[in-house]
Amino acid sequence: MEKRNIVFTGGGSAGHVTPNIAIIRELNKEEWNIFYIGSKSGIEKNLIEKINIRYYGINSGKLRRYISFENITDIIRVFKGCVEARTVLRKLKPNIVFSKGGFVSVPVIIAAKILNIPIFIHESDLTPGLANKISKRFATKIFTSFEETVKYFPENKTMFIGSPIRKEILLGSAEKGRNYLNFHTKLPILTIMGGSLGAKKINETVHAAIEPLTKKYQVVHICGKNNIEPNLTDIIGYKQFEYIHDELADILAATDIVITRGGSNSIFEFLALKIPMIIIPLTLQQSRGDQILNAKLFEEKGYSVTLVEEDLTSKTLMTNLDKVFNKRKEIKLAMDLYSKKDALTFIKNEINRITSMER
Repeated sequence: MEKRNIVFTGGGSAGHVTPNIAIIRELNKEEWNIFYIGSKSGIEKNLIEKINIRYYGINSGKLRRYISFENITDIIRVFKGCVEARTVLRKLKPNIVFSKGGFVSVPVIIAAKILNIPIFIHESDLTPGLANKISKRFATKIFTSFEETVKYFPENKTMFIGSPIRKEILLGSAEKGRNYLNFHTKLPILTIMGGSLGAKKINETVHAAIEPLTKKYQVVHICGKNNIEPNLTDIIGYKQFEYIHDELADILAATDIVITRGGSNSIFEFLALKIPMIIIPLTLQQSRGDQILNAKLFEEKGYSVTLVEEDLTSKTLMTNLDKVFNKRKEIKLAMDLYSKKDALTFIKNEINRITSMER
């Protein structure tokens, strides 16, 4: 049987890439030729090349909501990216393009529309990013992680399906996680994740609170590239990592509480794993506010506690940790009520369905 071709796109942060990787791993490689179009030097390039998928880098400008001279030069980059994406798509002749958003996806989607290639988009956040706001008019189908997000897109082609969660993240072993960390069972395990690039304020606050933290918890601190604190490497019950790959599922299986940013993909994974959360969203100065909205909704549903970065100190960190730990049973009960959707299988079936109709 002749293989079908699929192109994935999305980038700018790991959150725009990891769901694509989850879907890629679900596709039968004997039936699909899989390709990825991203920026020439974004985080998506490293992540995709690690899983041996053919990668094509294009030009792409940053999409801004404010007035800047760079908007003019970036329009030129976006136009150049459209031309480059069109050249790649004409060469690959994909049956479908799947986008997870991010500014690099816009030229790819415009080029796919020009070439009449079906386009699927998945929006992770509660409110759509600018890239997906632009791309929604070109999409064949749009999927959302949050039910509340559907109203921001055309009703006739939008569907709430949940978040495509990596299957391997659900298969960890708590025992293996504790053994890898050399942690015991007498104190709960706290895992701190500041996102793919780390989080300066979170890291500094954790370092300042290391003594009270390690009296109550065994701490796994995933602090981002070049953020290891050499003066803290010998502290018992405190493990620092720049990034964790293969062992993450086992570590999360052993985790009792997690401190995280408000990225949709991460918080849905912790929800699926039923790990009580403290969410410290990116501030409005650092983002468009999507993580703040994600955190607010999760707190309203009883899955987490929100601590805004402006209020983050050693004292507020410990106070909120105590709050989550004391109500962890209540949080897990709320998580039990969450109607988990298998977005990964749904997307795979929809991709297979629409490309089979085409042939």
